[in-house]
Amino acid sequence: MRWQGRALWGLGEAAVTFGVVVLLLVAHQLWWTNLRDHASAQRRVQQLERAWGAGDGARAASPAADTSDQSAPARTATDGTATASQGYAVLRIPRLGVTAPVAEGISKARVLNHGYVGHYPRTAQPGQPGNFAVAGHRNTHGEPFRHLDRLRVGDTVSVETATARFTYVVVRTLARTSAQDGTVVAPVPYSSFHRSARLSGRGYYITLTTCTPAFTSRYRLVVWGQLTSAQVR
Repeated sequence: MRWQGRALWGLGEAAVTFGVVVLLLVAHQLWWTNLRDHASAQRRVQQLERAWGAGDGARAASPAADTSDQSAPARTATDGTATASQGYAVLRIPRLGVTAPVAEGISKARVLNHGYVGHYPRTAQPGQPGNFAVAGHRNTHGEPFRHLDRLRVGDTVSVETATARFTYVVVRTLARTSAQDGTVVAPVPYSSFHRSARLSGRGYYITLTTCTPAFTSRYRLVVWGQLTSAQVR
């Protein structure tokens, strides 16, 4: 029976060791990467603000062309070459205390996993006619859209570039839709899965998207806003 007791003891030690390793991996993913990527994103915000203050905004305001899509509803997507260091705008959500850099493209590896908010390719740029559509992580990697579900109609979202600051007001939210609901980022956004969820008429819109429920990527949460003011630097 002695060998059986030793075997059970060994199995118990192996199980405890495995559990500790799993907990460490979870802590790394949920805590350390979150802090690291949030800090990296905030440094990029500071770099942009310094460049704009020094009059070096032209270089910082030129988005690259990353069109890869791995995280949110997109209309079309191909691989691209942008990197997170190419953030070119700053998005602020006062209600949520969010300040995040915006980079071109919605690739997880190249953009979103660095704490950035990613701009959907082939949607409008900030302040332009149409729909400026962006995606961001809700959990881990800086999670800029962690509490996006707390936004309400009337809340403001601002986007700063090298030349101007654009303020949008939230006009509609969609708590849950399919990850394939690509029309939410159309020039005049609407949901192809929820007929009553739509904006009407050409205008200057912003769309914010993220995964929902928390810690899953099955559905998408969508917030729509409309431009109310533009202040030139």
